[in-house]
Amino acid sequence: MNEVVSVLIDEKTLARRVKELGEQISGELERLTPILIGVLCSGSVFHADLIRNISLELRVDFISVKSYGAATASSGIVELGRDLESNIKGQDVVLVEDIVDSGKTARFLIKHLELQQPSSIRLCSLLSKPSKRKFDVPIDYLGFEVPDKFIVGYGLDFNQSFRNLPYIGVIRS
Repeated sequence: MNEVVSVLIDEKTLARRVKELGEQISGELERLTPILIGVLCSGSVFHADLIRNISLELRVDFISVKSYGAATASSGIVELGRDLESNIKGQDVVLVEDIVDSGKTARFLIKHLELQQPSSIRLCSLLSKPSKRKFDVPIDYLGFEVPDKFIVGYGLDFNQSFRNLPYIGVIRS
């Protein structure tokens, strides 16, 4: 049975860092009207909290991909689930990810978005596992670096469970 064995990032620390990221984005993009694209499903909580901490006029949209299924390791195959509803041609995009580990999903999404000819693409990720990186993807806005453990909470799941935890925890698998 899977269970949370430790809290990696508590609720207060998450809220403080998301606020800082919102302020950083607001400052750096102050003359723009960016579109913040949330990656469903696990990035939805972070995306929602982040946009509430940005003081700019902005737009939102969502995209989804699959690469884990019911496993604790990526299948290595990234599939597009839901595509954007917005036209992003000539727009300033901030792609909002929950976690960048190997970098394969982020690279896939960036390449997919580039085909739609936005003015710019910036990557905002709540979490990064640099020890797992196989593909170099620049993270413009980063919440936290985390160790190579399977983590859940704050939108991240294991087989659709644990998304509702208000913190980031490590599970025993």
